[in-house]
Amino acid sequence: MTPSKADVVIIGGGIIGSAVAWWLTRQPGYTGRVVVIEKDPTYQFSSTTLSAASIRQQFSTPENIAMSAYGIDFLRNVKTLLDDETEIGLHEGGYLMLATPGGRDILARNVALQRRHGANIELFNVAELARRFPWLALDDIDCGGYGVTGEGWFDAYALLQGFRRCARRQGVDYITDEVTGVNVENGIARSVSLLGGGTLSCGTVVNAAGAAGGKVAALSGLTLPVEPRKRCVFVFSCATETTITDCPLVVDPSGLYFRREGRQFITGIPPEHDPACWDFEVDYPLFDEVIWPLLAARVPAFEAIRMTNAWAGHYEYNTLDQNAILGPHPEVPNYLFANGFSGHGLQQAAAAGRATAELIVHGTYKSIDLSIFNYDRIASKRAVRELNVI
Repeated sequence: MTPSKADVVIIGGGIIGSAVAWWLTRQPGYTGRVVVIEKDPTYQFSSTTLSAASIRQQFSTPENIAMSAYGIDFLRNVKTLLDDETEIGLHEGGYLMLATPGGRDILARNVALQRRHGANIELFNVAELARRFPWLALDDIDCGGYGVTGEGWFDAYALLQGFRRCARRQGVDYITDEVTGVNVENGIARSVSLLGGGTLSCGTVVNAAGAAGGKVAALSGLTLPVEPRKRCVFVFSCATETTITDCPLVVDPSGLYFRREGRQFITGIPPEHDPACWDFEVDYPLFDEVIWPLLAARVPAFEAIRMTNAWAGHYEYNTLDQNAILGPHPEVPNYLFANGFSGHGLQQAAAAGRATAELIVHGTYKSIDLSIFNYDRIASKRAVRELNVI
């Protein structure tokens, strides 16, 4: 049965909401009641489960690097931190960010920053790239940033279920329902209304609604520049896949990415025209007309490939700067955001969940100072610059 009140109501039970819930149970001395509202407990259309499920350290801001550094540490130790049931199949295959001569200076600055903050990233010149990855065509490439360790991919669904299972075991309630309203009176969020009927009074509300974060914020008359952006992921086989050895997740200067998935590969690219949308229809012409030619140009062996599967999911896209929006609304201090990760949410969930729990319990960040991502920057449009959003 739906409870009538909670100390913390989390709207959205995907990877971010479930990480916040679990971390609340880990705060020393915290005994508040935590309720997570999730409309689809199957997670069939969740951004978490429909993602490319990867993690990287190659960011251009220290705070993003720090979140993903903690993220990889969490994934490496997930059985100790969560439970023995959490089998995520972490594969540290690395990222390879390719740059043309025009992008060399930016990539070199980013790699230098990443290394200063402890990331194990190497900057390879074109000769080094040719030796390490002889299957790549490099005529237009000047250099590449390569994650030697700390980057790769894993089972997103298994991680989500680990957070959810362990949060419930620690006393968190998961309610299958949909939020239809958040009642704000005198600058305080007082209660949450549910589609199934009834009202849940609360001490704190956390908006972790993913791609629906902007819609949920609007229920309280708040503005959040987050909207759903469709991303299609294609699976393909290659007749000569055994010649493509030591294949990391490659990010092409065009925005194309690809990586291994067993004996096959997955790939995708942000569409040229990228409007907000809610459908899950796969854009098959995108593969034939855009992706395949780019794949074949970068990897000659990919001239002989066959698409075997495809799916579409949604990014919770922050239209300001494609970075997380974390922390309280300045006019409603008990309404917290954990939104806008723009494709980074899965890899940053452990750090963002911990940070949000710290704000709720302690009123400040205790581990990583993530104040750069505060909501305040939205009104002033102080964008946090970030590159290589995939």
